[in-house]
Amino acid sequence: MDNPNYRSGFVAIVGRPNVGKSTLLNRVVGQKVAIMSDKPQTTRNKIQGIYTTNDAQIVFIDTPGIHKPKSELGDYMMKSALSSLNEVDAVIMMVNAEQRRGAGDNFIIDRLKTVKKPVYLVVNKIDQITPDDLLVVIDQYKDALKWQEVLPISALEGNNVEEMLNELVGKLPHGPQYYPDDQVTDHPERFIVSELIREKIFQLTRQEIPHSVAVVIEKMKRQNEQKVHIQATIIVDRPTQKDILIGKGGSMLKKIGTLARKDIENLLGDKVYLELWVKVVPGWRDKSSALQSYGYRKDDY
Repeated sequence: MDNPNYRSGFVAIVGRPNVGKSTLLNRVVGQKVAIMSDKPQTTRNKIQGIYTTNDAQIVFIDTPGIHKPKSELGDYMMKSALSSLNEVDAVIMMVNAEQRRGAGDNFIIDRLKTVKKPVYLVVNKIDQITPDDLLVVIDQYKDALKWQEVLPISALEGNNVEEMLNELVGKLPHGPQYYPDDQVTDHPERFIVSELIREKIFQLTRQEIPHSVAVVIEKMKRQNEQKVHIQATIIVDRPTQKDILIGKGGSMLKKIGTLARKDIENLLGDKVYLELWVKVVPGWRDKSSALQSYGYRKDDY
């Protein structure tokens, strides 16, 4: 990189579950790298989205929603979120303009008080409220922390996202371009494929099922010039969940596979032959060995 004025750095996005962190990451990067769902706690590993221009590169770390853990998996997600705050150049705390400030926000703000780097308050979903309501929301937060800036945006519609990026770039240190221009994430394709399958499970099933699911890619192999063969196993806690996921005559599993295949084909730029199985591993969320084999490793935080 010859440009002496090039700026680069790492920015963590934190916030309560479901404030729009993954939506923002996907908008900035221009393609799906974080799974999106209207159920909270859908992002389990720190997915990095990479935004690159001629003058700058921002590597975004999308942390799992910070919440009080209820299981070993929850504890992993929480530690993962907090550890990322010590390694970055800036932190975005994202809040939902439609929600009042609550205990979950205060919990995060308390943890941000020890962060030495710039912390931005990003108020998302402004397309859903009036300007007067926005002022009320900002008022609830403005004295809670010494914010670098308060930035109202709509991650879904794109309002003010460009301005937010310019603001972040302006405060980044001068540094190298860490990743090539065309790279949008540092997660291997297998990981993103499993996330896309998990996203469909979130979208199509309700209540207990989503948080009891892990997706393991057993095989990902090119069959020929045009087609990639993927075999994936969906891990659940209980036989009743397996029944729901398979559905009557296999209908639910087929629906999950069809929707996931479309996104995976977009990601890989190839035709995909996707095979899904469902396996019951009782209590997998509280077994360290199971968590590690499904991709949640302690060395990630």
